[in-house]
Amino acid sequence: MKFFVAWMMVLALATVGNASEEPEESPVGRTIDNFELQDYRGKAVKLDDFRDSKAVVVIFLGTECPLAKLYAPRLCALAAEYESQGVAFLGINANVQDSITEVGAYARIHEIKFPLLKDSGNRVADAMGAIRTPEAFLLDGQRRVRYWGRIDDQYGVGYARDNPQRQDLKEAIDQLLAGKPITLPEAEATGCHIGRIRQPDPNAKVTYSQQISRLLQKRCVECHRPGEIAPFALTDYEEVVGWAETIAETVEENRMPPWHASPKHGDFINDRRLSKEEKQLIYDWVAAGAPQGDPTQLPEPLEYTTGWQLPREPDYVVAMRPAPYSVPAEGKIRYQYFTVNPGFTEDKWVTAAEVAPGNRAVVHHILVFVKTPSTRLSEEGGFLAAYVPGLREKPYLPGMAKKIPAGAQLYFQVHYTPIGSPQQDLSKIALVFCKPEEVEYEVKTASVSTRNILIPPEDGNYVAEATSGSLGEDALLLSYMPHMHLRGKSFRYETRPREGDSQILLDVPEYDFNWQTSYRLREPMTLQAGTQIYCQASYDNSKRNLSNPDPQATVRWGAQTDDEMLFGYFDYAIKVPGPETNKATPEMLRYARSIIMQLDRNRDGRVSRKEVPRQHMSTFERLDVNRDNQLTLEEMLTP
Repeated sequence: MKFFVAWMMVLALATVGNASEEPEESPVGRTIDNFELQDYRGKAVKLDDFRDSKAVVVIFLGTECPLAKLYAPRLCALAAEYESQGVAFLGINANVQDSITEVGAYARIHEIKFPLLKDSGNRVADAMGAIRTPEAFLLDGQRRVRYWGRIDDQYGVGYARDNPQRQDLKEAIDQLLAGKPITLPEAEATGCHIGRIRQPDPNAKVTYSQQISRLLQKRCVECHRPGEIAPFALTDYEEVVGWAETIAETVEENRMPPWHASPKHGDFINDRRLSKEEKQLIYDWVAAGAPQGDPTQLPEPLEYTTGWQLPREPDYVVAMRPAPYSVPAEGKIRYQYFTVNPGFTEDKWVTAAEVAPGNRAVVHHILVFVKTPSTRLSEEGGFLAAYVPGLREKPYLPGMAKKIPAGAQLYFQVHYTPIGSPQQDLSKIALVFCKPEEVEYEVKTASVSTRNILIPPEDGNYVAEATSGSLGEDALLLSYMPHMHLRGKSFRYETRPREGDSQILLDVPEYDFNWQTSYRLREPMTLQAGTQIYCQASYDNSKRNLSNPDPQATVRWGAQTDDEMLFGYFDYAIKVPGPETNKATPEMLRYARSIIMQLDRNRDGRVSRKEVPRQHMSTFERLDVNRDNQLTLEEMLTP
C-alpha cells in the first residue's frame, strides 16, 4: 500500500517546525521579488523568465526527503497538465546537505522536466518563508503568493492514504485560473525541514565532534548509514547538520528512535529509548546552531559487518522467486506471496535466520512461514522469520533452535510500498543450522489470535481480545511481536496462569503499523505448564485516525492492510526430551488422556485434524509423527 518505513522514519520526523523557523507572518499576499539561481547543469534561471506565465508554482524539494520522492511523479503530472494553460513550475533545492550532483540525480531518477534550481545559502528560501520539503508557493501573474503549503493531504506524519481527500495545490491553481478566490490559501506542509546554513555558537559546550557523533553512533547509525533502511546517513557532520532541526523535532516528540512499549512492563534487550540526558544533548546542540567543534575529537568510525548479519556464513540461502518482482512507481500494491521448496529431506534445526530485502527502499515487511505437506498455510502457525523496519534478528540463545520439518516449504509474504520511481526486488532468506544433538530447547513461535473482528463505522475505541491455548509443559518466554493493521491503536499481552494472578507482559499504548517491532526479553521468563497468554487490542476506525483508509467502512478480519487483524506472536522455548525423559510418568499419561477426551468429538479414541482448534494446529503437527492426520495416545507420549 502506501507506507514505506524508510520514508516514515523521516516523515515521522516531520511535523510543525520550531518557532524559530516559522515566518514572522504568512507569505500569502506577499509579492516575490525577482531572483536568479542556477540549475544542476549550471544554467542561470530567473523568476522573470516566466513573466508571461499566468501563474508560477515554486516547489521546494529535497533529494533525500522521502515525501519529496513520493510527490515527484505527481508534480511532474501537474506540470504537464497545466503547461498548456500558462502555468509554469519551478523546483528549488535549498538543503545545505544536498549537492549539485545529488540534485541532478534526483531530477533524472524522477524524470523532472521543469527547472530544478539550487538555492545555496537558503537565500530564496529565507526570502519566501519556506520551511519544509515539499512545500508549494502558487504565484499569480503579479508574482503575489496566492497559495502556500502542501501539495495535497494524502501523506502526513505517521499516515498515508490510498488517495488524497483534498488536492490543495490543484484546487488553488484551478481557482486562480478561473478568477475565483482561493478558498484555502494556506495548508500546512508536512515533510522534512529545509537544511539551512546555520550560525553556530563558537563557545558551545555540546558539539558534533565531541558528543553528538558518539550519540548517533550509539543510537542511530546502525540504520542511518549507506545501504541500510534509513533514507539518509548520519555518519558525517556535513550530512547531519542539514537534518539538525528534524532530528531534534522527532526526538522531542518521541518518534525517533522508534519504540512503543510502555516502560512500566518488561525489560527488553532491544529497548531503543533515549535517556533524558541524551535528549538534552541534542536540544542543546541544535539550540547552539549545531556546531561542529574540533574534528580531531571525533570517534573512530564504527565497523559493520557487510552482507549477512548472521553469526557465521549461512548453511542455506534461497530467494523468494527466480526473477525479481517489479514494483511500480505509484499505486496500491496488495500483499505478494511466493512459495519456495527448499527440498529438505530431513528435519533442519535453525539456530539463526535472517530475511534480507533485495530493495530496502520498497520493502515494508516480509514474513516467512513454514508450510508442511499436510497443512494449509496459516499466519496463526508456522512462523519462521521476518524482516520489518528496525528489526535486527539475533541468533537464538545457546542450545536453542527452531525446527523445519522434512518436506516443508517456505512461504514468503511481502508488503511493497512505491517510492515514486519504478523499482525491482528479489528478497532472500538465509539459515544457519545445527546438529540435532546440540539442541536442548526447541524454539516455537505461537500466536494469540482471533478472526472475531467486526469494527463499526466511526468507532474510535473498538476492543478485541483473544487467549492462547494452555501450555502443555513448562516453557521459557523469549519475545513478543504484536501485529495489527492501519486501525490498530493499542496492544497488551498478559499471562493467565493456572494458579495465581495475571501479569502484564507488554503494553503498547500507541501502536504504529509502520514499526512492526519485536520486543525481546533481556532474560527468558519461565512460564508454568497450563499458562495461557491473553492479548487485548484496541482499534480506531474514526476520522481522528489519519491512517484510516475509510472511517465509514465496517471492518472485518482480512489479510490486506485496509482489513484488520489481531495477532499476538510470541516466541517460547520448550525442553527437548532426552533419553532420560522417554518414559511417560503417570501424571503425563493422565494429562494426555484428558486432552484426547476434550478434543475427541466422535469418541474414536484419537484426535483427527478436523477436531483440533486452529490455535493448536502447530502442536498437532509436531505430535503427529507418522503424518496420518490422526493423533493417538502413543504419539502424545512419544518424546
